[in-house]
Amino acid sequence: MSVRSLRASVLAFVMGAAAVLGMAQPASAAGHNYVALGDSYSSGVGAGSYTSESGTCKRSTKAYPQLWAAANAPSSFTFAACSGATTTSVSSGQLGALNTSTTLVSVTAGGNDMGFADVMQACVLQSEATCVSRVNSAISLMNSSLPGKLDTMYSNIRSRAPKARVVVLGYPRFYKLSGNCIAGLTEVERGAINNASDVMNGVIAKRAANAGFTFSSVVDEFTGHELCSGDAWLHSVTVPVDNSYHPKAVGQSSGYLPAFRTSV
Repeated sequence: MSVRSLRASVLAFVMGAAAVLGMAQPASAAGHNYVALGDSYSSGVGAGSYTSESGTCKRSTKAYPQLWAAANAPSSFTFAACSGATTTSVSSGQLGALNTSTTLVSVTAGGNDMGFADVMQACVLQSEATCVSRVNSAISLMNSSLPGKLDTMYSNIRSRAPKARVVVLGYPRFYKLSGNCIAGLTEVERGAINNASDVMNGVIAKRAANAGFTFSSVVDEFTGHELCSGDAWLHSVTVPVDNSYHPKAVGQSSGYLPAFRTSV
């Protein structure tokens, strides 16, 4: 066989394999019955473009669940995530969307159980000592009460959707330490908040693994794009205050979406 003929044969094989794989991937995505659960990090608070039907839940067309569904055309898609959701309210108010036909679930939850908004308010408005104390109190709750809350929510998800692949996403670190912020929180406060995020992600990852779920961190995706990085994918303190410390649209599309996509 000539070199030219050999190259042609190899090319034909590669193109044929690519065609088969290209057909298989959309078919797999199209077969999913996908339900997106969780809090404001899944509903898309901070990304804008909220749907009128979602009201105070603030579900955004730029949130990662909506972006993934638009790109992959699943057989069905229910966007149930809601701003302010806790593990308890996910269980009581969002799981009605799940059933035995559900094949894919995404969820973020845990931050509101720990009083995230109150902690950040204390850090912004009060002293460094008060901020660190509130952060440490939240960490104590992460280690004591959060595991049981997550276990209950995960068990409820599994009982409603026994066949589903469940992807649990974490939270980003908020600050680049030794960054270019010249005002706002002190470096001690920023470090304490980052540490709390790491503890939170560690607890969530362990409980997700124990439930047989897939944990997907977003820390790597947001590295280099934290507050004080000069290219933040997160809002700092904003008006309206609801957007504060939530991903911008780019944080959803370039942070959360890739982290979810690689875990599906």
